[in-house]
Amino acid sequence: MTKNFEVKQMTKSMTGYGRGEIEVEGKSFTVEIRSVNHRFCEVVIRLPKYYLALEDRIRKLIQESVSRGRLDVFVTLDDHGKRNKSIRVDKELAMAYYSALEELRETIGIEGKPEIINIAMFPDVVVLEELPEDLERLWPALSSAVGEAVGGLMQMRATEGQRLQEDLVKRVARLKEYTEEISLRAPTVVAEYREKLRTRLKELAVDVEIDETRLAVELAIFADRSSISEELVRLRSHFQEVTNTLDLDEAAGRKLDFLVQELNREFNTIGSKSNDLNISSIVIKAKSEVEKIREQVQNIE
Repeated sequence: MTKNFEVKQMTKSMTGYGRGEIEVEGKSFTVEIRSVNHRFCEVVIRLPKYYLALEDRIRKLIQESVSRGRLDVFVTLDDHGKRNKSIRVDKELAMAYYSALEELRETIGIEGKPEIINIAMFPDVVVLEELPEDLERLWPALSSAVGEAVGGLMQMRATEGQRLQEDLVKRVARLKEYTEEISLRAPTVVAEYREKLRTRLKELAVDVEIDETRLAVELAIFADRSSISEELVRLRSHFQEVTNTLDLDEAAGRKLDFLVQELNREFNTIGSKSNDLNISSIVIKAKSEVEKIREQVQNIE
């Protein structure tokens, strides 16, 4: 029996559907699995009460291949009317009913004896019982149906994951372009500020000579306060980490979610420090792209 139904795909979605069927000893098992986004791995199983003892085995089998998502598992059984049954007769209760009827007959003074059919119709005298299933004998077949359903689920999650990965790669490439635009623009901000400051000082004091030393100090303070070089370095590092994470053969959703938070943090910092309309405009577009990435990452295992 196969123990792991994992499909080799770097990035997997948390949404999917799988179905498995098998027939054994006149019984047809159908297993359906639906999965959606979830922070952890939650497996909710619904199956006939006669098979509740197998619930933990089914959950363990599924969790060998799935690490995140909420999975609703439906196990249905069609025994084609051939369920094992037996008839139990409560002889002591039947005798008690018979004695009570005889006593009643003598009390009211009527003739005749109680009919067996009348006694059999009293509650709990004749009971139809379902015999317990041999779960150990049925488990290999049921586990095979579970495996088929998990296989289909993982294939769908992998297909959707491939689409998500391709989309994320494109969006990260776009963020890289925005970052390079900001990097090219950043050095001109101080120079433009210098010219604006000179022009403003001349307008305010036409006959006053500009103190170059004081101007240099002011420019140095502005340059230090508005420097975004560290943020740009961290952004490039985060981009590389996102790319590496997408190629990991393991669940990467949580790590990607953290990296998206860091990307958003760096762009926020750049926006607050830039003091430049052009850079602010680029930051707005970048943050919009980061938000779209965040939405996609929420669906990655």
